[in-house]
Parts: sequence; structure tokens; C-alpha cells
Amino acid sequence: MVVNVLAATSWEHLIIWLPAAIVGVGLIAGVFILLGRAFAQTVRESGHPRWIVGGLVALLGVIVLLTFLGVDLPRE
Repeated sequence: MVVNVLAATSWEHLIIWLPAAIVGVGLIAGVFILLGRAFAQTVRESGHPRWIVGGLVALLGVIVLLTFLGVDLPRE
């Protein structure tokens, strides 16, 4: 659907879809802002914020390493 909108040959299609795209991006950004603020508040109130941040960094590092190595997870 997004590819069709981006590949539209007439300006009418873009003009019609532009408000919906702006509202959709705004909604997604609002959700991420709310979730980020809630997570930051949770980390601040926890007893061990360094453990939480360190665990997230370690998890991100493992994901990057496994992706770099090309490990595929088994599928059902």
C-alpha cells in the first residue's frame, strides 16, 4: 500500500493520502513517546537502574552479534 502511494503518478492520490499519513505517523510517534516516558519512569523508580540499562545493552549486543553471525531461529 505504501509503495503504491509512493509510486502514484497523479498528485491527487498523494494529496488524498497525505493527511492520513501525517495522522498515522503522529499516532505512532505519540505511542512511542508515552511508552518511552513510562519506561524511563520505571527505570528511575527501580532499585537498580544500572542493572536494567546494562541488561538492555547486553540484550541488544547479543541480538547484533547473532544477526552479524547469521544465526537463524528455528521456525515452527
